Amino acid sequence: MVDNRYATALVIGSVLSLLATVYLSVAVGTQHWYQYTSPPNEHEGSNASEHIDEFVNGEFSEKSYSETMFLLNGTLGLWWRCILGPSQSHWFKEPDPKLETKCVSFTLPEQFNPKYTLRENDVDLLRTYLWRCQFLLPLVSLALVFLSGLIGVCACLCRSFTPTLGVGVLHLLAGLCSLGTVCCFLAGVDLRHQSYKPPERVEGSLGWSLYLALISFPLQMMAAALFLWAARSHRKNYTRMTAYRVA
Repeated sequence: MVDNRYATALVIGSVLSLLATVYLSVAVGTQHWYQYTSPPNEHEGSNASEHIDEFVNGEFSEKSYSETMFLLNGTLGLWWRCILGPSQSHWFKEPDPKLETKCVSFTLPEQFNPKYTLRENDVDLLRTYLWRCQFLLPLVSLALVFLSGLIGVCACLCRSFTPTLGVGVLHLLAGLCSLGTVCCFLAGVDLRHQSYKPPERVEGSLGWSLYLALISFPLQMMAAALFLWAARSHRKNYTRMTAYRVA
C-alpha cells in the first residue's frame, strides 16, 4: 500500500520528466541554439548566391560555413546549420527577392571531425571534445530517461516501490547531462568566435532551442528530487511499520 503523498510525488515527477523529455527532444532536433543577425545590405551582394551554393553543396569546412552564417543570418544547432538568403531566380533578378531558409545537417562523420586552430593544421583538442560532448550528452540524457521509464513500468507491474530510488538517480544523471550539453555548447561557441571572429556589424544571440534545453535541466532535477524523496520516505515508513509489527 502506497501513501497518497508518495503517489502524488510519483505522478508529479513523471509529468515533470515527460515535459523535460519533450523540451530536450525538440531542442536537439532544431537549429536555433545560436543565431547571427547581419545588416540587411549583406543579403544583396553579388556573392550571396555563391555563398549559398557553397554552403549547401560545397565541401564541409568550419571556416567556410561560419563565414556564410555571419553574412546571411545563420543559425546553428547541434545537428543543423542554416542561413537566411535570397531565393534564386533562373529568369531575372528580382528587385526585392524573398528570403528563404536553407539548412544543412551535420552528418555523423562530420560531428566527429576534429576542430582546427587559426593555423588550419593544428588540432584544437578542447573545441573538438566540446563539440563531441555537446551532441552526445543530450542523447545520453534521453537514453537515461527512457531507461528510468522502463524501470518505472517494471516496478508498477511488480508492485514494488524499491526501484524508485534508481529512477531518481537516473533522472539526476540525465539532468547533469542536459546541463553539460548547454555548457559545452556555449563554451564551444565562445572558442569558435576566437578562431573565426564575426564581423563588427554582425550580432550573435542565444536561440530558443538552447533555452528549451536549459529548461529541461531544472525539470529533470525536480523530478529526480521527488523520486528520491518518495523512495527514501517510503523506506523509512516501511521500516517503522515493520519494527512496530515485530514489537
